[in-house]
Amino acid sequence: MNSRNKHYPVNMICLFFFCCLAFVYVLPLIGVAHAQSIDEAKAAYAQGRFAEAARIGESLGTSQGFALSAESLSVHAHYIAKQGEKKKLLEHAVTLARKAVTSDPGNADAHLQLARAIGRRAETVGVFEAAGEAEKIRESTENALRINPKLVTAHLSLGRWHSELVGAMGSFVARTVYGARKKDAIASFERALALAPDAKAVPLQYALGLIALDDYQYREKARNLLMRAIGLPAKDAYERILHIEAVEALDNLNKSDDDDDDY
Repeated sequence: MNSRNKHYPVNMICLFFFCCLAFVYVLPLIGVAHAQSIDEAKAAYAQGRFAEAARIGESLGTSQGFALSAESLSVHAHYIAKQGEKKKLLEHAVTLARKAVTSDPGNADAHLQLARAIGRRAETVGVFEAAGEAEKIRESTENALRINPKLVTAHLSLGRWHSELVGAMGSFVARTVYGARKKDAIASFERALALAPDAKAVPLQYALGLIALDDYQYREKARNLLMRAIGLPAKDAYERILHIEAVEALDNLNKSDDDDDDY
């Protein structure tokens, strides 16, 4: 036996040992890199780099990443993207949210982001097509709440679902066709307010829901809620957007008062 053949088994054993060490030490580092990538996506979102947050989240290939990506893309499409880009971006957000649900059906946020993405997309299509999405939005939102009954944003979404349908169709038609009710809208908003009284989105969405229901009947309560939302500090870029939205909503409400005074 020549020298090379004699040392071959030893070399193979060393190689095997090295691979085992690499597996032991590198695998935890992969987990660290994954955690950092999630953190990077969240940081991009917090800083208002929504399109970048969407790209990072999607690249992770996890339910959490897909859900964050769908949320980021929905925000970017709704508030930042040009009008001609919105529908395509929101369609991709729906696809991402569905991937999040498929990857982990027990992820409440995945179901919520699916509901929100479908809702945002519905705003870019015709009335009849949008109406056909109403049941999907409610189903996904209620799935989120079944998994996590304390998910504040899901209560807000359900409240807006009821209030928008009642406001657009009237109490009788909304209740008969979709099961949407004014009392259920208010109950959802009150639940969100009880769970997160200091979250900027809660009084804002509550106020917008009341305005959709009846901007005359609920005007004073909506005004107080908008002032409350404006008074809360904005913790990230998205909340700064919500702050502007609250200021504009309050301004429109005040203009409605002025218009009423002219009659």
